[in-house]
Amino acid sequence: MAQQDRPTLKTIATIAGLAVTTVSRALAGAPQIAPETRARVQRIADEIGYSPDRAAQRLRTGRSNVIALILPPHEEILGYGASMIRGITRALRGTPYHVVVMPHFEDIPEEQTLDKIIRNRLADGILFSCIRPDDRRVKILLEDKLPFVTHGRTELATPHPWVDYDNFAFAYRAVERLVALGVRRPALVSAPPAQTFSQHLRAGFFRACGEAGVAGEVMDGIDTDDPPEAIYRHIRARLDHAGMPDGFVCPGEVSALAVNAAWVDAGVSTRHLVMKSTSDIANFIRPRFDSIFEDLTETGERMTTLLLRYIAGEPAEDLHYLLTPPPMTFPDDGR
Repeated sequence: MAQQDRPTLKTIATIAGLAVTTVSRALAGAPQIAPETRARVQRIADEIGYSPDRAAQRLRTGRSNVIALILPPHEEILGYGASMIRGITRALRGTPYHVVVMPHFEDIPEEQTLDKIIRNRLADGILFSCIRPDDRRVKILLEDKLPFVTHGRTELATPHPWVDYDNFAFAYRAVERLVALGVRRPALVSAPPAQTFSQHLRAGFFRACGEAGVAGEVMDGIDTDDPPEAIYRHIRARLDHAGMPDGFVCPGEVSALAVNAAWVDAGVSTRHLVMKSTSDIANFIRPRFDSIFEDLTETGERMTTLLLRYIAGEPAEDLHYLLTPPPMTFPDDGR
């Protein structure tokens, strides 16, 4: 279509028999416009291929109608980006917003990606993860007043919107299951110590170990951000020593695969492991292990919903959501 033939608000207004201002408000989701009218205008816009001139829109309103997802570089969570984007787009459907992915590269400071968005006002809101108790990125955004939602919690006094998974409950229930299977020396492959959810994992793990009267240990020297070959080498070396763990808690599928490979190569016949799964890969690991699911699509959807509410002016202290782990999935192949 030639540039001069590009559909405009006036095109939609002519088809719908409405004023241009009414069409503009309807596409913006203005509550003053009847839901039926908003739906009809959006349907016409979709049918004729209308898309707003975002540069002009930004000059007029000061908004970009962009939500930025800062994507971390870690390998541990299978399908993280795809699942999050699926949830984000689900929440943005029917709104004027769209999502832009901003990758974070390991060789640059985390704040640099954030500063680029803030300095150039590339987005109206930001979603990001890998949260620390005293996260500098959160402090920067609170000071700048740019809306955001974190995937994880901080320990800052100033409230901010967040969505998190109950990793305390995951680790606690994982140890309970291992103990029920006869494990007496459970081990945890934890998250990076600097991240808040590592504290939650460790607290749940050791609480359950203490209540069960078993000696649990956290694998020192590795964490879930390490590449699988590093986790494999560490576990393989640990299994060659006396008093080796007889069960593992893995908060991700990649670490579980590495632990299982180390077990197999060490000739360990009886293997008990509980892992957190974020994909269907657990169905294809042999032997099958117990798993507890984390729904990252729901996480992305809830984070985006909270962000839209924050942009609309709701107070941060009302914008929190803790995802409860679902029932454990048990293998059905007799191990």
